[in-house]
Amino acid sequence: MATPRTVAFHTLGCKLNYSETSAIARLFENEGYLPVKFEEGADIYVINTCSVTEQADRECKKIVRTALRHQPAAFVVVTGCYAQLKPREIADIPGVDLVLGAGEKFKILQYVDDLSKAQGKGMVYAGDVKEVNTFTPSFSFGDRTRSFLKVQDGCDYKCTFCTIPQARGASRSDTIEQVLQNAQAIADMGAREIVLTGVNIGDFGNGTEVIEGVRPKKAALFIDLIQALDAQISIPRFRISSIEPNLLTDEIIQFVAESKRFMPHFHVPLQSGNDKQLREMRRRYRRDLYAARVESIKKAMPHACIGCDVIVGFPNETEADFLETYAFLQTLDVSYLHVFTYSERANTPAAEMPGIVPVEERKRRNQALRGLSEMKRRAFYQQFEGEIREVLFEQHKTPGFISGFTDNYIKVALPAHPEWINHIGPVSLGGINEDGDMLAEYAALSHA
Repeated sequence: MATPRTVAFHTLGCKLNYSETSAIARLFENEGYLPVKFEEGADIYVINTCSVTEQADRECKKIVRTALRHQPAAFVVVTGCYAQLKPREIADIPGVDLVLGAGEKFKILQYVDDLSKAQGKGMVYAGDVKEVNTFTPSFSFGDRTRSFLKVQDGCDYKCTFCTIPQARGASRSDTIEQVLQNAQAIADMGAREIVLTGVNIGDFGNGTEVIEGVRPKKAALFIDLIQALDAQISIPRFRISSIEPNLLTDEIIQFVAESKRFMPHFHVPLQSGNDKQLREMRRRYRRDLYAARVESIKKAMPHACIGCDVIVGFPNETEADFLETYAFLQTLDVSYLHVFTYSERANTPAAEMPGIVPVEERKRRNQALRGLSEMKRRAFYQQFEGEIREVLFEQHKTPGFISGFTDNYIKVALPAHPEWINHIGPVSLGGINEDGDMLAEYAALSHA
């Protein structure tokens, strides 16, 4: 019997990319390929890229070089958002053999049958993203603890800083029936938590058909999906990944508040606390609506964790604009921030705007908001010192410890009991350690 070819994967970017990498890996396994760790040296390397920031582009080049150090003769495939946006640029990277765009990545096995190293530029298969009108279900499954389940792809929004519509195409969704099937498969594999992912999951319900240039009315809404999952899938935990504030309805908030399976944790992008900037970004809300959403969540679930995305250094962001955002965030009852430094992306309206903010000033503002984020996160954690909350136990990076997240997304660390991993149990929350995790004791032991 011939030795199976080996394949290794590396994922850059978001939870959605991780779900899609796992789906691609299963395609290889079903054809008899043997997945190996990246550093073990594989016959084929598949790099799934992001292109939200310029740093992600540079990281792709670094990963290609690393792969070839592990196995100089490896066949290197690059796919993902960066591959759709700049396929020719990637094909010029030394060592890249194949570049697959958004419409081609799930057909990868059709392209790797002839595994011969490129003699010069890599081959490119990346069609027009406007013609990408299918939805390919995906979910991640690695350590059996948590799975990222893709329910939606693409985006119809036209935010001036964003390349994702160019990289992923129009908004389209899975069917509720197919999502339920995949969620049950994940549960049957032993995962204890499913995170619903997509580009714009609040826009769930768009089909893939377009009839005479018009897309039919949605057959379902996001609220219908989460209600069906809650009622029909017997997994202990669901989480909603990032959801736009204008799509986070009071009905969704109230449903999560009453659900035993959907966790009290929301990640709601803000991007700026300044209405002038929100208009220039073409966001579909203003700060008052955002504040109202946070208030609604906290009224229904005072213990809920709320995270938000913020961009600093967007064109025309004056010092006064930034300070307005900072002050708004100070008063807002959110638990942590994901802070992004604006970087110019080709073919976006923002890249042509005047009022460029110097790079050093962008970095300074980033650091200021990261400091605010850490203060908010610690203040949120400290509210729960001494409480008992349920935790899904996972591996920890430090030997002798295990970690996990509470229902409301507090990260805890406690002495290792490997048999607890992938189980949910009560812990008593203590102080915060030097890594920023809450120290905890297993409640059944602390009360013994």
